[in-house]
Amino acid sequence: MSGRRARVLRAGPALAESLRKQGGRHKYSHGHALILSGPATRTGAARLAARGALRIGAGVVSLGCPQEAVAECAAQLTAIMLAPIEDGPALMATLQDRRINALCLGPALGVDDRGRGLVEEALGGVEPRPVVLDADALTILAEAPALFAMLHKNVVLTPHAGEFKRLFPDIMAKLESSALTGPVYSKVDATREAAKRAGCTVLFKGADTVIADAAGRAAINSAHYARAVPWLATAGSGDVLAGFITGLLARGFAPMQACEAAALLHVECALHFGPGLIAEDIPEQLPVVFCALKVHTLD
Repeated sequence: MSGRRARVLRAGPALAESLRKQGGRHKYSHGHALILSGPATRTGAARLAARGALRIGAGVVSLGCPQEAVAECAAQLTAIMLAPIEDGPALMATLQDRRINALCLGPALGVDDRGRGLVEEALGGVEPRPVVLDADALTILAEAPALFAMLHKNVVLTPHAGEFKRLFPDIMAKLESSALTGPVYSKVDATREAAKRAGCTVLFKGADTVIADAAGRAAINSAHYARAVPWLATAGSGDVLAGFITGLLARGFAPMQACEAAALLHVECALHFGPGLIAEDIPEQLPVVFCALKVHTLD
């Protein structure tokens, strides 16, 4: 267990300062995020992530999906571009566009050969880009030690408790065991150990979301008491969070910083909306949350 204390995250001037955009720039200067989707009838999760990435300030967002799903996605998306991406080689060809500087894989991606090929390609390459791995991508990692070994410092893993247990069963066993003597092995300890093992940033979701990187830094985003938002426990909420992180990575945030800001904003959006929230509502709260935080464009 680390003796270093975890920071408790709070919304305030520091967050607002980090989110401000410089004026006099064009869209690509704010990054191009690529979200990978599953097949037809399974594109909704990736579309939620893409909307989150766009709302949080990525200059350009593209959704990559199989050809069979292009029409389905085109009927739902306007400002988000589409890229037919069937498999790993197609992703490699798409990534020849160096303006694409952040990727998100996992939301309803599928755990078949296509999904595994896309994860492998996203993690590979001479200059691997920042990558958020969520949902199905985490299941793929848990089943493929060779892919887990490809994780690098610019990767973010976003597991909930069940996914964390599949990825790090021994660490979860320690966390779930009854403490007979102190000090207690905490969620912060577990997330730090997982991040060190993976060599990347881990965001362990929950009402007490814990974020840690391989260097041992850790932060807690608490959604308790006045910040309690039980209505965030809704289908697609985590997909939006993955999109928030990806959009901030595209803007140039470091992985730890992107996770911290995204987790804070995720809760702030839910607090603003209130009960009855569904995932589609979360990105649409960002403009008013930004205004409340005094996130203004700098000249």
